[in-house]
Amino acid sequence: MAEKINWYGAYNLTRREIYRFIKVYNQSVISPAISALIFLVVFVLALADADKEIAGIKFVNFMGYGLIIMSIVQNSFANSASSFIMAKMMGYIIDVLIPPIGAVEVIFAFCVGAILRGLLVGFAVAIVLIPFVDFTFYHPYLLIFFVISSCALLGQLGIIVGMMSKSFDHFGAVTSYIVTPLSFLSGTFYSVESLPIFFKMINYFNPFFYMIDGFRYSLTNHADSNILFGMLLLIVSNIIIFFLLLNLLNSGWRIKN
Repeated sequence: MAEKINWYGAYNLTRREIYRFIKVYNQSVISPAISALIFLVVFVLALADADKEIAGIKFVNFMGYGLIIMSIVQNSFANSASSFIMAKMMGYIIDVLIPPIGAVEVIFAFCVGAILRGLLVGFAVAIVLIPFVDFTFYHPYLLIFFVISSCALLGQLGIIVGMMSKSFDHFGAVTSYIVTPLSFLSGTFYSVESLPIFFKMINYFNPFFYMIDGFRYSLTNHADSNILFGMLLLIVSNIIIFFLLLNLLNSGWRIKN
């Protein structure tokens, strides 16, 4: 028989996750927006031809959209991973995992926190880029889908990394060696169509590529990938990671010793 979900427990855990990053909003929301603005300004100033286009899209717009979704997914991952690691290191993880709060409630709370932080960062980055970037919403519902599904996937992956990590140094290593390179090298600053065929094929195995391309397609009506395939990939990936997390949390992997 399926275990009944404790929605009250999920609500309180979710509220704690949201409050955790809201109270340090300068670091969790405003700082990523300022960093994205600096990236955009530096790249635009470094170009001799500021009116350059990529795939028929003004470079400043192309890069601006990429910076928004890159900031969203990176901060979604950082939110759930850092929160889980902190719970382990400070010893209050036991208060999260004991009944009546189950694995479903834990995943729900951490993912909602990750999604909300990703959305707030996305809004903050978009606001600071408004003076430089034009926004046209060709596919608003697709935009919502790609943002939420990407945040949910990175939020769940953040939980797994939080379970694996024994310190913030381990989390930093995963961020520096895996998350940041994958997000930077997935079409944030360039169109993959300009790459040699070998590197283009590598990008097709990078999930970040479909997140960024789908987000940019929603604003430009131009895609470097098959949008339906990208949507299917995100849906299937979220489902697989969800059930993997259920098994890991129920077994107490790396958190009950």
